[in-house]
Amino acid sequence: MKIDVEAFRVLEVLVEEGSFAKAGERLHKAQSAVSYQVKKLEQHLGVNLFCRDQYRAELTPEGKVILAEGKRLLQYLGNIEHLASRFSEGWEPKLELVVDGSLPMEPIMRALKQVSAHKIPTKIQLNVEFLGGVQHRFERDNADVMLVKDYRTGPNYRQQALPNINSVLVVSNEHPLAKLKGVKLFELLQHVELTIEDSSPGKHHSDELQFGGDKVFYLSGFIMKKNALLMGLGFGWMPDFLIRSELESGELVELDFLGGSRYSFTPQLVSTMERPLGRAGRLFTQLILKEFEQYQSRGF
Repeated sequence: MKIDVEAFRVLEVLVEEGSFAKAGERLHKAQSAVSYQVKKLEQHLGVNLFCRDQYRAELTPEGKVILAEGKRLLQYLGNIEHLASRFSEGWEPKLELVVDGSLPMEPIMRALKQVSAHKIPTKIQLNVEFLGGVQHRFERDNADVMLVKDYRTGPNYRQQALPNINSVLVVSNEHPLAKLKGVKLFELLQHVELTIEDSSPGKHHSDELQFGGDKVFYLSGFIMKKNALLMGLGFGWMPDFLIRSELESGELVELDFLGGSRYSFTPQLVSTMERPLGRAGRLFTQLILKEFEQYQSRGF
Protein backbone atom coordinates (compact mmCIF):
# COMPACT_ATOMS: atom_id res chain seq x y z
CA MET A 1 0.00 0.00 0.00
CA LYS A 2 1.39 3.41 -1.00
CA ILE A 3 1.24 6.48 1.23
CA ASP A 4 -1.46 8.96 0.27
CA VAL A 5 0.47 12.23 -0.07
CA GLU A 6 -2.76 14.16 0.44
CA ALA A 7 -2.81 12.82 4.00
CA PHE A 8 0.15 15.04 4.87
CA ARG A 9 -1.81 18.09 3.70
CA VAL A 10 -4.64 16.97 5.99
CA LEU A 11 -2.19 16.60 8.89
CA GLU A 12 -0.81 20.07 8.31
CA VAL A 13 -4.28 21.68 8.30
CA LEU A 14 -5.40 19.63 11.27
CA VAL A 15 -2.50 20.86 13.39
CA GLU A 16 -3.06 24.47 12.30
CA GLU A 17 -6.81 24.36 13.03
CA GLY A 18 -6.58 22.31 16.21
CA SER A 19 -9.65 20.13 15.65
CA PHE A 20 -10.99 17.60 13.19
CA ALA A 21 -14.19 19.63 12.75
CA LYS A 22 -12.42 22.87 11.82
CA ALA A 23 -9.95 21.00 9.59
CA GLY A 24 -12.90 19.42 7.79
CA GLU A 25 -14.49 22.84 7.21
CA ARG A 26 -11.27 24.26 5.78
CA LEU A 27 -10.68 21.24 3.58
CA HIS A 28 -14.33 21.01 2.55
CA LYS A 29 -14.45 17.47 3.91
CA ALA A 30 -16.66 15.79 6.47
CA GLN A 31 -15.09 15.44 9.91
CA SER A 32 -15.36 11.66 9.57
CA ALA A 33 -13.42 11.81 6.26
CA VAL A 34 -10.58 13.73 7.90
CA SER A 35 -10.51 11.31 10.83
CA TYR A 36 -10.52 8.31 8.47
CA GLN A 37 -7.62 9.70 6.38
CA VAL A 38 -5.49 10.25 9.49
CA LYS A 39 -6.37 6.79 10.86
CA LYS A 40 -5.48 5.16 7.58
CA LEU A 41 -2.07 6.92 7.57
CA GLU A 42 -1.41 5.81 11.15
CA GLN A 43 -2.24 2.22 10.28
CA HIS A 44 0.01 2.32 7.24
CA LEU A 45 2.95 3.77 9.19
CA GLY A 46 2.28 1.78 12.38
CA VAL A 47 2.62 4.92 14.48
CA ASN A 48 0.18 7.01 16.51
CA LEU A 49 0.34 10.51 15.10
CA PHE A 50 -2.07 12.26 17.50
CA CYS A 51 -2.69 12.22 21.24
CA ARG A 52 -6.28 11.02 21.45
CA ASP A 53 -6.69 12.11 25.10
CA GLN A 54 -6.22 15.81 24.34
CA TYR A 55 -9.02 18.30 23.68
CA ARG A 56 -7.09 19.84 20.79
CA ALA A 57 -5.62 17.75 18.01
CA GLU A 58 -2.00 17.55 19.15
CA LEU A 59 0.75 15.55 17.54
CA THR A 60 2.72 12.90 19.36
CA PRO A 61 6.53 13.33 19.28
CA GLU A 62 6.60 10.75 16.48
CA GLY A 63 3.83 12.64 14.68
CA LYS A 64 5.83 15.89 14.80
CA VAL A 65 8.80 14.23 13.10
CA ILE A 66 6.64 12.58 10.45
CA LEU A 67 4.73 15.80 9.73
CA ALA A 68 8.03 17.66 9.30
CA GLU A 69 9.12 15.09 6.72
CA GLY A 70 5.68 15.22 5.12
CA LYS A 71 5.95 18.99 4.72
CA ARG A 72 9.31 18.51 3.05
CA LEU A 73 7.76 15.99 0.69
CA LEU A 74 4.93 18.40 -0.14
CA GLN A 75 7.51 21.09 -0.89
CA TYR A 76 9.35 18.74 -3.25
CA LEU A 77 6.12 17.92 -5.02
CA GLY A 78 5.31 21.62 -5.27
CA ASN A 79 8.71 22.24 -6.84
CA ILE A 80 8.11 19.47 -9.36
CA GLU A 81 4.74 20.94 -10.29
CA HIS A 82 6.33 24.39 -10.65
CA LEU A 83 9.12 23.04 -12.86
CA ALA A 84 6.65 21.16 -15.00
CA SER A 85 4.58 24.30 -15.53
CA ARG A 86 7.67 26.32 -16.51
CA PHE A 87 8.88 23.58 -18.86
CA SER A 88 5.44 23.57 -20.47
CA GLU A 89 6.00 27.29 -21.16
CA GLY A 90 8.97 26.41 -23.37
CA TRP A 91 11.89 26.61 -20.92
CA GLU A 92 14.43 23.88 -21.66
CA PRO A 93 15.77 21.69 -18.78
CA LYS A 94 19.42 22.59 -19.47
CA LEU A 95 21.46 25.19 -21.35
CA GLU A 96 25.15 24.44 -21.94
CA LEU A 97 27.55 27.20 -22.99
CA VAL A 98 31.17 26.94 -24.12
CA VAL A 99 33.24 30.13 -24.03
CA ASP A 100 36.71 30.93 -25.33
CA GLY A 101 38.92 32.10 -22.47
CA SER A 102 40.16 35.03 -24.55
CA LEU A 103 36.77 36.74 -24.28
CA PRO A 104 35.76 39.09 -21.45
CA MET A 105 33.69 37.35 -18.80
CA GLU A 106 31.99 40.49 -17.44
CA PRO A 107 29.30 40.79 -20.16
CA ILE A 108 28.74 37.04 -20.03
CA MET A 109 28.22 37.12 -16.26
CA ARG A 110 25.92 40.14 -16.58
CA ALA A 111 23.81 38.28 -19.14
CA LEU A 112 23.62 35.21 -16.90
CA LYS A 113 22.62 37.37 -13.94
CA GLN A 114 19.72 38.76 -15.95
CA VAL A 115 18.72 35.25 -17.01
CA SER A 116 18.66 34.18 -13.35
CA ALA A 117 16.41 37.13 -12.50
CA HIS A 118 13.70 35.52 -14.64
CA LYS A 119 13.59 32.64 -12.11
CA ILE A 120 13.56 30.11 -14.90
CA PRO A 121 13.85 26.35 -14.28
CA THR A 122 16.69 25.88 -16.78
CA LYS A 123 20.00 24.62 -15.37
CA ILE A 124 22.90 26.50 -16.96
CA GLN A 125 26.38 25.08 -17.40
CA LEU A 126 29.26 27.34 -18.44
CA ASN A 127 32.53 25.83 -19.68
CA VAL A 128 35.72 27.72 -20.61
CA GLU A 129 38.09 26.33 -23.25
CA PHE A 130 40.85 27.68 -25.49
CA LEU A 131 41.43 27.68 -29.25
CA GLY A 132 40.26 24.41 -30.84
CA GLY A 133 39.04 23.17 -27.47
CA VAL A 134 35.99 25.44 -27.71
CA GLN A 135 34.54 23.80 -30.82
CA HIS A 136 35.67 20.35 -29.69
CA ARG A 137 33.72 20.71 -26.42
CA PHE A 138 30.75 22.25 -28.23
CA GLU A 139 30.50 19.28 -30.60
CA ARG A 140 31.47 16.55 -28.12
CA ASP A 141 28.96 17.61 -25.45
CA ASN A 142 26.22 18.66 -27.89
CA ALA A 143 26.30 22.06 -26.21
CA ASP A 144 23.80 24.75 -27.12
CA VAL A 145 25.93 27.86 -27.63
CA MET A 146 29.61 28.63 -28.08
CA LEU A 147 31.28 32.02 -27.89
CA VAL A 148 34.34 31.44 -29.96
CA LYS A 149 37.35 33.27 -31.38
CA ASP A 150 37.62 31.06 -34.45
CA TYR A 151 35.97 27.84 -35.59
CA ARG A 152 35.37 25.51 -38.52
CA THR A 153 31.97 26.45 -39.87
CA GLY A 154 29.36 24.09 -41.31
CA PRO A 155 25.99 24.22 -43.08
CA ASN A 156 24.00 23.84 -39.85
CA TYR A 157 25.85 26.49 -37.84
CA ARG A 158 24.26 29.85 -37.12
CA GLN A 159 26.57 32.66 -36.09
CA GLN A 160 26.19 36.20 -34.81
CA ALA A 161 29.14 38.55 -34.60
CA LEU A 162 30.16 40.04 -31.27
CA PRO A 163 32.12 43.31 -30.95
CA ASN A 164 35.81 43.15 -31.79
CA ILE A 165 38.36 42.17 -29.15
CA ASN A 166 41.77 43.85 -29.26
CA SER A 167 45.02 42.12 -28.33
CA VAL A 168 48.32 43.81 -27.51
CA LEU A 169 51.86 42.42 -27.73
CA VAL A 170 53.32 43.17 -24.31
CA VAL A 171 56.23 42.51 -22.02
CA SER A 172 57.23 43.45 -18.48
CA ASN A 173 58.85 46.85 -18.11
CA GLU A 174 61.90 45.05 -16.67
CA HIS A 175 62.29 42.70 -19.63
CA PRO A 176 65.18 43.42 -22.07
CA LEU A 177 62.72 43.80 -24.98
CA ALA A 178 60.96 46.67 -23.19
CA LYS A 179 63.92 48.99 -23.82
CA LEU A 180 64.26 48.27 -27.54
CA LYS A 181 62.84 50.33 -30.41
CA GLY A 182 61.88 48.92 -33.78
CA VAL A 183 62.21 45.28 -32.63
CA LYS A 184 62.83 42.87 -35.52
CA LEU A 185 61.55 39.28 -35.64
CA PHE A 186 64.98 37.69 -35.11
CA GLU A 187 65.43 39.85 -31.98
CA LEU A 188 62.03 38.82 -30.70
CA LEU A 189 62.81 35.12 -31.16
CA GLN A 190 65.84 35.35 -28.88
CA HIS A 191 63.42 35.48 -25.96
CA VAL A 192 60.72 33.23 -24.51
CA GLU A 193 57.30 33.55 -26.09
CA LEU A 194 54.31 33.00 -23.79
CA THR A 195 51.21 31.54 -25.42
CA ILE A 196 48.00 29.73 -24.54
CA GLU A 197 47.77 25.97 -24.98
CA ASP A 198 45.02 24.54 -27.15
CA SER A 199 42.60 22.74 -24.82
CA SER A 200 41.37 20.22 -27.41
CA PRO A 201 42.61 16.63 -26.91
CA GLY A 202 44.60 16.52 -30.14
CA LYS A 203 46.02 20.02 -29.67
CA HIS A 204 45.99 20.47 -33.44
CA HIS A 205 45.17 24.16 -33.24
CA SER A 206 47.75 26.83 -32.49
CA ASP A 207 47.29 30.55 -32.10
CA GLU A 208 47.75 32.14 -35.52
CA LEU A 209 49.62 34.97 -33.79
CA GLN A 210 52.32 32.64 -32.49
CA PHE A 211 55.74 33.64 -33.83
CA GLY A 212 57.06 30.11 -34.31
CA GLY A 213 60.31 30.33 -32.37
CA ASP A 214 61.96 27.57 -30.37
CA LYS A 215 61.57 29.26 -26.99
CA VAL A 216 57.87 28.86 -26.25
CA PHE A 217 56.11 28.34 -22.94
CA TYR A 218 52.51 27.03 -23.23
CA LEU A 219 50.18 28.14 -20.44
CA SER A 220 46.67 26.99 -19.59
CA GLY A 221 44.94 30.34 -19.20
CA PHE A 222 45.27 34.10 -19.48
CA ILE A 223 45.53 34.75 -15.75
CA MET A 224 48.57 32.48 -15.62
CA LYS A 225 49.93 34.16 -18.75
CA LYS A 226 49.44 37.62 -17.26
CA ASN A 227 51.31 36.61 -14.10
CA ALA A 228 54.15 35.17 -16.19
CA LEU A 229 54.37 38.41 -18.17
CA LEU A 230 54.48 40.52 -15.01
CA MET A 231 57.31 38.34 -13.70
CA GLY A 232 59.32 39.07 -16.84
CA LEU A 233 59.26 35.46 -17.98
CA GLY A 234 58.71 36.38 -21.62
CA PHE A 235 56.60 38.33 -24.12
CA GLY A 236 53.17 37.58 -25.53
CA TRP A 237 49.79 38.71 -26.79
CA MET A 238 47.13 39.66 -24.25
CA PRO A 239 43.51 40.83 -24.65
CA ASP A 240 43.63 44.52 -23.78
CA PHE A 241 40.70 44.32 -21.34
CA LEU A 242 42.80 42.07 -19.09
CA ILE A 243 45.84 44.33 -18.86
CA ARG A 244 44.41 47.86 -19.06
CA SER A 245 45.50 48.84 -15.54
CA GLU A 246 48.96 47.26 -15.97
CA LEU A 247 49.52 49.22 -19.18
CA GLU A 248 48.41 52.44 -17.49
CA SER A 249 50.69 51.83 -14.50
CA GLY A 250 53.60 50.87 -16.73
CA GLU A 251 54.04 47.39 -15.24
CA LEU A 252 53.52 46.05 -18.75
CA VAL A 253 54.58 47.89 -21.90
CA GLU A 254 53.56 47.50 -25.51
CA LEU A 255 56.40 46.12 -27.61
CA ASP A 256 57.70 48.32 -30.39
CA PHE A 257 57.65 45.42 -32.85
CA LEU A 258 58.12 46.20 -36.53
CA GLY A 259 55.57 43.55 -37.49
CA GLY A 260 52.87 45.27 -35.44
CA SER A 261 51.89 45.10 -31.79
CA ARG A 262 48.09 45.28 -32.09
CA TYR A 263 45.62 42.75 -33.40
CA SER A 264 41.83 42.56 -33.33
CA PHE A 265 39.43 39.69 -33.98
CA THR A 266 35.67 39.33 -34.18
CA PRO A 267 34.35 36.62 -31.85
CA GLN A 268 31.19 34.79 -32.83
CA LEU A 269 28.17 33.55 -30.91
CA VAL A 270 27.38 30.20 -32.54
CA SER A 271 24.52 27.73 -32.27
CA THR A 272 23.43 24.92 -34.56
CA MET A 273 20.13 24.23 -36.30
CA GLU A 274 20.54 20.57 -35.31
CA ARG A 275 19.92 21.67 -31.70
CA PRO A 276 17.49 24.61 -31.93
CA LEU A 277 17.67 26.95 -28.97
CA GLY A 278 14.84 26.83 -26.46
CA ARG A 279 13.42 29.78 -24.62
CA ALA A 280 16.37 30.14 -22.23
CA GLY A 281 18.88 29.87 -25.08
CA ARG A 282 17.10 32.57 -27.08
CA LEU A 283 16.91 34.80 -24.02
CA PHE A 284 20.61 34.34 -23.28
CA THR A 285 21.52 35.09 -26.90
CA GLN A 286 19.61 38.37 -26.84
CA LEU A 287 21.13 39.39 -23.53
CA ILE A 288 24.70 38.48 -24.42
CA LEU A 289 24.58 40.52 -27.63
CA LYS A 290 23.20 43.48 -25.70
CA GLU A 291 25.76 43.15 -22.89
CA PHE A 292 28.73 42.93 -25.28
CA GLU A 293 27.55 46.07 -27.07
CA GLN A 294 27.25 47.92 -23.77
CA TYR A 295 30.62 46.57 -22.65
CA GLN A 296 32.21 47.97 -25.79
CA SER A 297 30.41 51.32 -25.46
CA ARG A 298 31.90 51.73 -21.96
CA GLY A 299 35.32 51.71 -23.56
CA PHE A 300 36.45 48.17 -22.70
